[in-house]
Order: sequence, then structure tokens, then C-alpha cells
Amino acid sequence: MASKSTFFFLTIFLFFINLTVSQQISTVDSECTNRWIHIRTLPSRFNLDLLSTCNHYPITDDLCPYLANHGLGPKTHTHTRSWYRTDPLLLELIFHRRILEYPCLTPDPNLATAIFLPYYAGIDSLRYLYGPDLNSSSDHGSDLLHFLTNDSPEIWSRRSGHDHFLIMARPAWDFSQPLTVDPPIWGTSFLERREFFNLTALTLESRFWSWQEQAVPYPTSFHPHSLPFFESWIRRVRRSRRSSLMLFAGGGGTSSSPNIRRSIRLECTTTNSNVTKSENAKICDFVDCSNGICEHDPIRFMKPMLQSSFCLQPPGDTPTRKATFDGMIAGCIPVFFEDQTAKMQYQWHLPESEYSEFSVMIPKEDVVFRGVKIADVLMSIPKEEVVRMREKVIEIMHRVMYRRHGASLGLMSKKDAVDIAIDGVLNKIKSRVDDL
Repeated sequence: MASKSTFFFLTIFLFFINLTVSQQISTVDSECTNRWIHIRTLPSRFNLDLLSTCNHYPITDDLCPYLANHGLGPKTHTHTRSWYRTDPLLLELIFHRRILEYPCLTPDPNLATAIFLPYYAGIDSLRYLYGPDLNSSSDHGSDLLHFLTNDSPEIWSRRSGHDHFLIMARPAWDFSQPLTVDPPIWGTSFLERREFFNLTALTLESRFWSWQEQAVPYPTSFHPHSLPFFESWIRRVRRSRRSSLMLFAGGGGTSSSPNIRRSIRLECTTTNSNVTKSENAKICDFVDCSNGICEHDPIRFMKPMLQSSFCLQPPGDTPTRKATFDGMIAGCIPVFFEDQTAKMQYQWHLPESEYSEFSVMIPKEDVVFRGVKIADVLMSIPKEEVVRMREKVIEIMHRVMYRRHGASLGLMSKKDAVDIAIDGVLNKIKSRVDDL
């Protein structure tokens, strides 16, 4: 416990030092016109204090080990500088650390185009989802709203929250419980509070009708720190021998009722492993990730992904999957089964018009109810088309990765998931404010 406590307070110390330094060294630059961001100073109960509850919820994983390296988690092995055991729930911490390096920070909110709220909403939601405030989930956000409207209220009221944004490292559905529902169902009501309708929430998965949130990629375990390390990984992806036609890394599909995961499992287990129509040694590889055993162990699934041409990305409890981005990091072409899994989610990072260039779409109804075999569809794609799609995945890989904080200038020249999210937020806020 002593070492954990020491680490926790060291993290707090480093955060405040970085915050102070970052806002002091921001330089006035013509490139920052209409791009200034002010980081709202919030009481620590809204962010850093929440890290002390990292092991308070026995129903969930103990998050304490994954606070290391400013939320990237512990390294997968001693000598790596790019691979970590990252927990997606800590994207709020990762983003907070990264935005401190943003070159257009201003300590003056009146000069800012956007106001960033460093509130760890996903971590705070755990007490409503699993903890002592389970029956008070409609109160989620009340304390934050009280602070914003009473401490320097002119910052919030200037544009009625239109210029504010935050990260919520869970699907938006987890914050969308109707305020009037009784008895309470799953989730909190943060995004249902009308006072927050104007702010922009970056979530791991968005709803399909709301203008409040925008989906951003799930963080993978790959966080390179320099351009040579990133380029070295690209070379490995390109030379990897794709000995399997397709891969499914995931759980579920064991029930008797028809669903896409069940169909995938049946096809993977019953198909002939000797492929005569292609050069692949196996038609389907399967990595069983049931019960969360893959969540913090990229070694378990990255090698099979590197060895597969296509990675199957069926929806699960919600439409989107972290494995989509794990596969793309491995150069594995994603195969989607419904538009809600990706095309309707990540428009800033993966524009809808590009999906046919790097992915395959097979409607799940065709597989589950019409007898379409996934392997037949994939084997019918010409080899040169497969090569072209893989090159496109490699070309856009930097858009869905979260580089390590403190990365080299060379790597910073490639916009990653954080850079693109910031660009998207600024454009969205500008269009909203212009319409006021």
C-alpha cells in the first residue's frame, strides 16, 4: 500500500507541475488563431482524487496497476518503449496528460475557442454503476454543474456551455439513463441533463441521434514515442506472414439463439483448416477472450492479428469494439457486420467515404439467417485488392493510435487520435458558436 500511495501522490504532483508549466509556455503564434484551448481548473475531487478509488469496486477490475505511465499502464515487458497494458477506461487520464502538451493553451478563458473540462467522468461513474450511489445515478453531474455555475460562472455562461468539451471513457449509453425512469436502469443520467446538452462529449461510442457526443477510438496498447519506433512497427506489419485468412478475437457466441458471434464461432470451428483456394494455411483463427482475459494482455491477441489477413469485428453488448483498433494496429483488415459498429461512429478519424478502401462489410443478417459464409466472401476478394486494403489500413494507422506523451517531434508530425479529436472539437465548437 505504501508504494501505491507514493505513486498516487507523485502522479498528482507531476500533473499540477505539468499543468502549470504547459499553460505558462504556450506561445502566441499565428497558427493558434481560433485554436486556443483553456483548461478549466477544477477541484481535484473531479479528477485526481478519483484515482484513489481505483480498487474500490469489486465488480470491476482493479484499475490501480493501470494508472502507471499517466494512464498508459505498465509496460508489457521491461525493454519496450511502445507497448503497454492499457485500460480503455483510463482514456480520460491519457487525454488529460496529452492535452497538457497542446501548443495553443491559454490561461485566459476569454481568449479561448474551446474550454476543456478535465473531469474523469467515466471513473466517477463507477460509484453510480457499481458503488454506493447506485440508486442516485440521476445525480451524476450535479456537483460539476454546481461548480461550473458558481465558480467564475461567466466562463460557463458566456456561451451556455457550447464551447466546453470533456472526455467520457465509456460508451455514451452508460451516461444516458432517462432522468425520469423508475426504477433506475443501467447507466447514469449525465448526458440527459438539459444543462449539459450544449457541451461536446468525446466518448468511446456515441448514440446515433445525439449532437452532444462524438466517438473517438478506443486506446490500444500501442503508444510509440518516436518516429523511428513507429516506422519500425510499420515494417514489421508489412513483412508479417498472413497465414490465416480471418481471425476472431473475442468472447460470446455460446448461446443457442441465432446471433452473429454464434455464427462466427460455428464457422471457425467447423470449417476445413486446409484451404485450397488461397495461400492461407488456415481459414479461421480464434482467440477466446471470454471473461476479459485479453483486456490487459495484448501479447495474447496481437501475434494472431499480425498473422491474419482479416479481423472479424462483430457487435457485442454494444455495437463498437476495442478489437477493431487492435486489429488495425496489426495491419489486419477489419470486417464489419453492421454500420453502427464503426461507419456511424468515428467520422473524424475514419471518414465514412473511406470505409470501402480499408474494410469489408458483410451484413450480419446474411450470415445469421441467409447462410452466407464469411470465408467465401473474403476468399472471393482478389489478392491485389487485399494488398491494397492492407496498405490503406497501414496508411491510416496513425489516426487511431494514441502516441505516448512526450513523443519526439518527428512522430508529432503525424496526427494521432488525440490530435484529430482536438481538431474535430475545435471545428464543431466553432460551427456551433458561429450559429449562436
